[in-house]
Amino acid sequence: MQPVAAPTRRVWADRQVRSADPLGKRTRMADRDETPDERFDRNWNELLQELRVAQTGVQILFAFLLTIPFNQRFDQITDVQRATYIVTLLLTALATLCLIAPVSHHRILFRRGRKKELVDTSSNLAGVGLVFLWLSVVGAVFLVFEVVVALSWAIAVAAALGVSFIVVWYVFPSLKR
Repeated sequence: MQPVAAPTRRVWADRQVRSADPLGKRTRMADRDETPDERFDRNWNELLQELRVAQTGVQILFAFLLTIPFNQRFDQITDVQRATYIVTLLLTALATLCLIAPVSHHRILFRRGRKKELVDTSSNLAGVGLVFLWLSVVGAVFLVFEVVVALSWAIAVAAALGVSFIVVWYVFPSLKR
């Protein structure tokens, strides 16, 4: 019986991709030894994990917003509050659309050899969906503060929350790139 040779890792030409280091030199090698298809599979799986988190949040917010009109006090809200509610509901619906769309795209493109296109499109949809989600959250908080406290508080809290979303979701990660 002959010994079985240990499997070897493939070395691909596209592995030679370099990225800029903090000093501006292009010296650091890519840290993964994977084929383009393996990279697309990994990117798809990572994107799905991110979408699971975002979808849960948007579904809870959407369910909350869908129940509001059936509250006894809903007919007593002002026109501004009603407009805020409608805009927030639509933003949440758009967030839902964008964050769940990658599932539909995957079903249609499954086994068609279009993983790169699927990952690129789904990543864009997720980014747009997250913008709609943070606008929805800010809108919902604005509406609650306007009804429960006062318009001035609603404006202040919504503005602070909007800035917080931008800083935590976009500025911090951009600084670490």
